[in-house]
Amino acid sequence: MTTINLKDFYYWYTQDQLIEVSDEVAEVFKADARYEMAYQRRLSRHKAQYSLDCDDGIEYSACLHEPTPQELLERMETFLRLWNALNSLPEIQGRRIDAHIILGKSIKEIAEAEGVHEESIRQSIKRGLERMKKNF
Repeated sequence: MTTINLKDFYYWYTQDQLIEVSDEVAEVFKADARYEMAYQRRLSRHKAQYSLDCDDGIEYSACLHEPTPQELLERMETFLRLWNALNSLPEIQGRRIDAHIILGKSIKEIAEAEGVHEESIRQSIKRGLERMKKNF
């Protein structure tokens, strides 16, 4: 019989817990510990300790589920409501919101392209979004 400390093999033991086990069981515990240490060394040597999600969305896409028909219908309805709210705006406001929010241009870029002050672009976008909320 061999005495082992369960604290060495199980993380939830916070204090020493000594038990006697057969020699075969003790050897299995020790072999498992050796295997785990070898596995960690291999991970480190091959630099495999990094996440698979390297900003290309591998892990994120693996967690996605296929949308149900109900979810697709709700998305389509939301899209149509947003599209109608955007089209209800005056042309200038709609163009500015489209450029800033959908295309991702900065307010400075929009102002330079239109030849106006940044503050007027900022106020136009703010008022346009408020009108869209009312129409949504």
